[in-house]
Amino acid sequence: MLDALAAVAPGTPLREGLDRILQAGMGALVVVGDGPEVLNICSGGFLLDAAYSPQRLSELAKMDGATILAADASRIARANVHLVPNPNVPTSETGTRHRTAERVARSIKVPVISVSQRMNVISIYAADEKHQIEPVPRVVNRANQAVQTLERYKARLDEVSNSLSALEIEDLVTVRDVVVVVQRLEMVRRIADEVTGQVVELGTDGRLLALQLEELMAGVDLDRELIARDYMPSGRRARTPDQVAAELAGLSAIELLDPSPVARALGLSGTPEGLDSAASPRGHRLLARVPRLPGAILDRVVEHFGGLQKLLAASAEDLQVVDGVGETRARAVREAISRLAEVSIIDRYS
Repeated sequence: MLDALAAVAPGTPLREGLDRILQAGMGALVVVGDGPEVLNICSGGFLLDAAYSPQRLSELAKMDGATILAADASRIARANVHLVPNPNVPTSETGTRHRTAERVARSIKVPVISVSQRMNVISIYAADEKHQIEPVPRVVNRANQAVQTLERYKARLDEVSNSLSALEIEDLVTVRDVVVVVQRLEMVRRIADEVTGQVVELGTDGRLLALQLEELMAGVDLDRELIARDYMPSGRRARTPDQVAAELAGLSAIELLDPSPVARALGLSGTPEGLDSAASPRGHRLLARVPRLPGAILDRVVEHFGGLQKLLAASAEDLQVVDGVGETRARAVREAISRLAEVSIIDRYS
């Protein structure tokens, strides 16, 4: 659906053609794709193979049939085509044009655009999804509200993340503390996904929103991965950060507010006793904040010491034992860890 929205976003030639159809008070059925699976359900019409232009699309909409475009909407393959999709494909629509559009999109997995003459709206069908194009000002308003919400959630995420860092330094972390951060990370990600869809739908009108979104989301995905690597149980059946992310994404909004399912997604105990039990990080989050420390060396340092508390107690000479950590780098890492630990404690109690 995001790809289909990008193809009809404001500023694109396809959107200009659809707008011209609406302005002329006409309807249309446009299939974006001219592969064999599309041609198999086409009956009649005219073979054009002409370069696409908004003017040509609006003129062809004067005919009753569907218009078939190339997959990249660069050419008009056919016009005045009668589409014959599988009648057994379920549809929730009632109008003939919309029923056909939904059945085609569900059966052959190509984007189908329906322009309603009577309701004066553009609907996009992609696989099992339907999206109705809204006026740009309305989408901008909704996107701005979502960005404001994202800013508030991101500020709260920064607070709980900093609190977790301080608790890690003091070795006072519980599973519940980790879950609170993971919950906020997932909430922020979900709001960002919603804004991303609106930015795509806005096209050229969403440039400033895209910049805001990029700035707000900087480092969020990395933080989620580092927390998973720090606290996931190890062993033969250990999960990967991608598996944890997928399980978190599968939680409903209500489940995400419950700490138990979130803890289980991390592979931790979700019982009341388990949530209040101690948790010990491996040190990925802390070391990731050390400047100019390559990822491979970071992993070797974590593997060598096996836990954050041992890493905090390590001297520069202890760090030099790790392969790839020379005298200069060991001193730099030791100093950086000390500064980070000091800053975390000050922030917690200031």
